[in-house]
Order: sequence, then C-alpha cells, then structure tokens
Amino acid sequence: MNLDLISSPNRIPWPPIILVGMAAAALILERLAPGVIPWPPAGFGALPALGWALMAAGAGLDIWSIATMSRHRTNFLPHRAAEKLITSGPFSFSRNPIYLGNTLLLAGAAPAFAAPWFLPCALAGAVLTHILAIRREEVHLAAKFGAAWDAYAARTPRWIWRI
Repeated sequence: MNLDLISSPNRIPWPPIILVGMAAAALILERLAPGVIPWPPAGFGALPALGWALMAAGAGLDIWSIATMSRHRTNFLPHRAAEKLITSGPFSFSRNPIYLGNTLLLAGAAPAFAAPWFLPCALAGAVLTHILAIRREEVHLAAKFGAAWDAYAARTPRWIWRI
C-alpha cells in the first residue's frame, strides 16, 4: 500500500480545481462553439428556474456538508488527511456530498444561463473528480478507518447511486 495515501489522499486539491476548470471550459466553449449543443431559446419555460434550483441545491449541499464536517471538528480540504469518519447529515446518503453539490452547481448553470456546454462539463468534472480524488480518498479512508469505513462504504452510495 502506498504510505502517501495513508497520510494524505492527494497533494493537490483536485476537486475545487476541477470545479473552476470545468466552469471556465464551459464558458470558453459557449463563446467558441455556441449552438453546437441544441438548446431551447433563453427564457424557455421553466428551464431557468430549474437551473437556479439545481444550483441552489448544489450550493446548499456544499454548505451543509462543510458545516457538518466543521461541527465534527474535522478537515474538509480534499488534499488533507481525514481526521474523523463522518457518516451523518449529508454523508448519510452520499459518501461525496460536496462533489455531488459541485456537479449540481455546474449542471444547473446550463438551464439557468441557457449555456448547454455546462452539462458535458459537469459530467466531465464528475468523472475527473472520481478519477483524481475519490479513488485516492477511498484508499486513504480505508487505510485510516478500516472496518468502520468498510461498513459505511457498504451501506452508503458513492454519489447518490451505486457506481
């Protein structure tokens, strides 16, 4: 086992970098390739309201998750070692509620701003977060918390579905 993964899941805080990078990529693609992804006209029906609701849900989930970790006096930075295994609050239905919140923020921006490039960028961000952060974090948590992690991982989905 890689001892670096026991002391810290990553050296680089990938999730916030991915979130900002995917938002920037979506904005650049909207500018360079508008209309490539079919989309209803701006202001179409309830789409903007749905987008704002998704973004609010994502931001709320992020805030709730960070508040839960802070209440338990544990680290929430993705490149620092976990101090405690949190299984309550938003962590009772998702092992990665902050990353889920980030994905909802990006996905919600598509209908909120009639900017469809945010949808594939949200998906790409989720995949990159899984590859660069979640896999390593899970090894770190398994090494640090053993059977408690195994039991939690067995009953709680990684996102909100089993993958």
